[in-house]
Amino acid sequence: MNQPASPFSKQQLLPQEETLEVFRQKSELFIGLPKENHYQEQRICLTPDAVQAIISNGHRVLIESGAGDGAHYSDLDYTNAGAEITRDTKKVFSCPLLLKVEPPTLSEIEMMNPQATIISALQIKTQNKAYFEKMANKRVTAIAFEYIRDADGKYPAVRSLSEIAGIASVLIAAETMSATNDGKGLMFGNISGVPPVEVVIIGAGTVGEFAARSALGLGANVKVFDNSLTMLRNLQASLRQTVYTSTLQPKNLLKALKRCDVAIGAIRGKDRAPVIVNKTMVENMKKGAVIIDVSIDMGGCFETSEVTTHNKPTIEKYGVIHYGVPNIPSRYPKTATISISNIFTPYLLELGENGGLENSLRFDKGLRNGLYMYHGILTNKSVGEWFDLQYSDINFLIF
Repeated sequence: MNQPASPFSKQQLLPQEETLEVFRQKSELFIGLPKENHYQEQRICLTPDAVQAIISNGHRVLIESGAGDGAHYSDLDYTNAGAEITRDTKKVFSCPLLLKVEPPTLSEIEMMNPQATIISALQIKTQNKAYFEKMANKRVTAIAFEYIRDADGKYPAVRSLSEIAGIASVLIAAETMSATNDGKGLMFGNISGVPPVEVVIIGAGTVGEFAARSALGLGANVKVFDNSLTMLRNLQASLRQTVYTSTLQPKNLLKALKRCDVAIGAIRGKDRAPVIVNKTMVENMKKGAVIIDVSIDMGGCFETSEVTTHNKPTIEKYGVIHYGVPNIPSRYPKTATISISNIFTPYLLELGENGGLENSLRFDKGLRNGLYMYHGILTNKSVGEWFDLQYSDINFLIF
């Protein structure tokens, strides 16, 4: 006996989840990588290996000539990986998807096509209202990589660059203490019969953890200060050895600073890094001691710190050498490039598989967290409140 024909088509009878999967079609991305023109910025977002992986998945990559020079990747390396190279900056900025390390300048936003998408750092503290208004006029979609969360709710880009900054702070201190750099001629390393170098680290976050790990590896005596007992406990657990830890009690901190050879500031605040070490404490430090203020990009946690550059990285105050370069990872552009590239590549491949950014934003909450501008509409609460701009909830815009 024949069954009556169903009034619904086979497509209509599919479960909703499967229907979503059916319409998630792969799309081809056209990615542009312009040359960074920010002062002393030498990183690039993708390595040649990453470019090769992206192109082998059916996408196009256009790179401005010389964009990888600072990280020691030549145009030929990228050409061999399958990328297109151009000297025309405007041509790169006309790509529908742009990748940058530093935020685009106003003149660079002007070169972008309407409805373009850009993934870069936001660096909210360095921006102004005109920046967001210009992006809104171009109806740009913008993602800040420092706000992207991973599956664990962590910020992979921030953690990765913090790891580099933490390790670098100890390497820079070791270099600064050498007599050839006008230091007091002390060396890291547990030399038999020689008292170890004393290191004080203020802040038990990622920077503090990796600074402590490097200093311990070089045989230093390490003391870590932070007001969060949870962070101090986590630091000890990850180091797998007992180190001196203390809350930020002025008496204990002053005593440690008087004895130390190196002090590393690695503590951050919401709007500005809190000033933990005042001028008097610095005056009481040993002559020739070294301060590495990693928090200088947020104002610094040493009262005597000043912003310096890679060309002239140190200044001396009260007989203490201060290092205050805000962009420490750019000192090691190749390592930093590989690190950033490892974060970008899976997201770009995911964009292609999901059929573009719109679908990826629906499926990936972590990526959505990085979004601060959607077709010219501001979607980040922090930015809206900071610059007194209207903002909308992204969840109401994409569903």
